[in-house]
Amino acid sequence: MFVEARRIGDRYRLLEPIGGGAMGTVWRAKDETLGRTVAIKELVLPDDHDEKRTDEAKQRAMREARIAARLTHPHAIAVFAVLEEEDRPWLIMEHLTSTSLAQKLEEGPLTVDEVVHLGAQVSSALAAAHRVGIVHRDVKPGNILVGSDGTAKISDFGISRAVGDVKLTATGDILGTPAFLSPEVARGEDASSASDVFSFGATLYAAVEGNPPYGESDNQIALLYRASSGDIVPPTKAERLTPLLVRMLATDPAERPSMSDVERELKSLVAVPAATLPAAAPASAEPAVGSAPAAAPAPSRNRRGLIFVGLGALLLCAAVITVILLTRHDQTQQNAASPSNTPSTSAVSSPSETSPPPSTTPSSTPPSTPSSSSTPPPAETPAKAVESYYGLLPGNLDAAYARLTPKFKAARSPSFAGYSQWWNGWKAVAVSNVTESGSSVSLQVTYTYQSGNTTRENLTLNLVQQNGTWMIDSQS
Repeated sequence: MFVEARRIGDRYRLLEPIGGGAMGTVWRAKDETLGRTVAIKELVLPDDHDEKRTDEAKQRAMREARIAARLTHPHAIAVFAVLEEEDRPWLIMEHLTSTSLAQKLEEGPLTVDEVVHLGAQVSSALAAAHRVGIVHRDVKPGNILVGSDGTAKISDFGISRAVGDVKLTATGDILGTPAFLSPEVARGEDASSASDVFSFGATLYAAVEGNPPYGESDNQIALLYRASSGDIVPPTKAERLTPLLVRMLATDPAERPSMSDVERELKSLVAVPAATLPAAAPASAEPAVGSAPAAAPAPSRNRRGLIFVGLGALLLCAAVITVILLTRHDQTQQNAASPSNTPSTSAVSSPSETSPPPSTTPSSTPPSTPSSSSTPPPAETPAKAVESYYGLLPGNLDAAYARLTPKFKAARSPSFAGYSQWWNGWKAVAVSNVTESGSSVSLQVTYTYQSGNTTRENLTLNLVQQNGTWMIDSQS
């Protein structure tokens, strides 16, 4: 028997359900006025509320939907309209033939390249939202859609929070999952752009590592506790994405980068040449998820050689610039540096170097042998303290960890085990472009993978004096 399809708002004909969850059902529908396919989300309001609270949730959902409709971006699912029918809100949205990132991850983690390409797209939409005062509040793999052509889009701006998708009920059950919550939101604080950054970092972490940063557990209360304390498992598979992920997942919201910074860094990682990728990564002619349709093939042996030569030239330039900066610093001192010492001022020695420069030069670092690195010379300036700290890594973790204040440890490295796991993943570390401004030190850190490839990160560290020693107190 033929049954006429349901119509919403005398304009939209519901065709078939294409998704759903705790919030309700998503329908593929036909806008009969404009003759186009749309997606319609039927929001189900909580059934454990009285009439007043239910009405408040409905009004909240309508308000959030109207706010979301203000954002127009190629990597955000557009909200065309919001209407009330059958005593509940209905969202009329852009339809994208796609698979959610959560569904894709059921087949296993993505490659670093895939995650970087996907992340660069989604971060551009989130950054645009933050610039106009819109906070998503529920960034997670289920709200990232990936089209058949690799286009990634973020959906559900603020809607799930408006109807209470993630909350603790009176019976102790949790609606939704705390796996991607920032620590402050897990503790009950209001969501902010910084909490979006954390949740997005947790999403990228899960995409490349295969599990959320708090681990996996059927005990949602235990996950909520871990989320509230910011107790994450350090990433081990993220490779060149690792430094950015660690900063995005900082416990202290003030130490996380802005979403615009995240967008910039992800786009720069997209442009990293194949020669800097881990040696184990196979070349592939297939485009990565979220990449441009016409991806460039892997470089030939000759091109790789040219790339390595180019990288060498860049490193040489960085060394020359650093020598100039440090020479100017030397001129403010009473004793001049010896010409034979200047080449070593471009970076802190890696653990494999066994012939450190004399300690008369301001940029010279403690020897990397265990006996000498365990008793580094006292730092006279914040810049030298930072150089000395990185000179201990990754070979002398005990001494390096002692250079961090309790505030820094609580925010970024709550446990020595996690700190050790992070640094044991690197073969060497070096610093360059060290500049000092009061008690703040800006620098570039070069990390070397066990494979020999490298990645770089620009940091600013803030130091404080404790018992006459400069200690690293925070990172910005």
